[in-house]
Amino acid sequence: YPTLHSETEKMTTSGVEGTVKLVQFILYIPIFSLGLIFNALAIWILIFKIRKWSETTTYMANLITCNSLLLFCLPFKIAAFKQNPWLFGWQFCLVLESLYFLNMYGSILVTTSLIVDRYIAIIHPFIAKSIRSPKIAAAVCALIWVSVLGGISVTYKFHNMSNDNITCFYGYSNATWEKAELISSLETVFSISAVIIVFCSARIIISLKNLGKMDPLYRKANKSIMIVLANLVTFLICFTPYHVCLLLHYLAQNSFISNHGLIKDLTHVSLCLANANCCLDAFCFYYVVKEF
Repeated sequence: YPTLHSETEKMTTSGVEGTVKLVQFILYIPIFSLGLIFNALAIWILIFKIRKWSETTTYMANLITCNSLLLFCLPFKIAAFKQNPWLFGWQFCLVLESLYFLNMYGSILVTTSLIVDRYIAIIHPFIAKSIRSPKIAAAVCALIWVSVLGGISVTYKFHNMSNDNITCFYGYSNATWEKAELISSLETVFSISAVIIVFCSARIIISLKNLGKMDPLYRKANKSIMIVLANLVTFLICFTPYHVCLLLHYLAQNSFISNHGLIKDLTHVSLCLANANCCLDAFCFYYVVKEF
């Protein structure tokens, strides 16, 4: 009976994983297609339509760069669904995984910096004159790139790799999930960023509402409020599910909670939602640059 139960559980788990991979495949096709179109349009606007770069434009340009790196990786991740083992070599796998996670945490930090910049400009306009400039925005983005690149350098430890058996984007080693400091670092980056974005967005919305009541151009203030609110909702919807699942996955992997198989599948699906951020960022780009 133990043997029969074990084999049945293995077959069930395999079937669920196959279903999850199919769901991912179905979701990644439109994410890649729409992301490619929207980001191409955003790049075209940056090159041909923006005459004077502002702080907002600088942050958005870096956000588009992060998203473009993800779009470069997605076809290979889609190919990885069918390739077992990975056929392009472990070195290229490490590069792709590094770029893949660079997009997520680079996007989170750049988005946070953009919201803080708006907060300073709207809530503290007098201080803004001395601490806001495109050069300062570029310096902040450069610091983010250096920090994230340093952080993702640990991706080479994600797998127990050999040249004969590589599963790229999947099959992370157990040692990866035993490192509490790695998971806690990722969760801390997201949690602090989320708190900052919620706080700054709320203050901006309240300020714009008050401005709209006093200013005859209330329609413009209302439009700006909708943009800020849309960016806030996009951030929370895209990144919150993945980081909740990531924490649950860590707890399940280390036997703190059960239902490891289900949590693992939810983690993969929530990652699709996080990747959809590349479409939504580019879609909002035109309106953000125009309003701010």
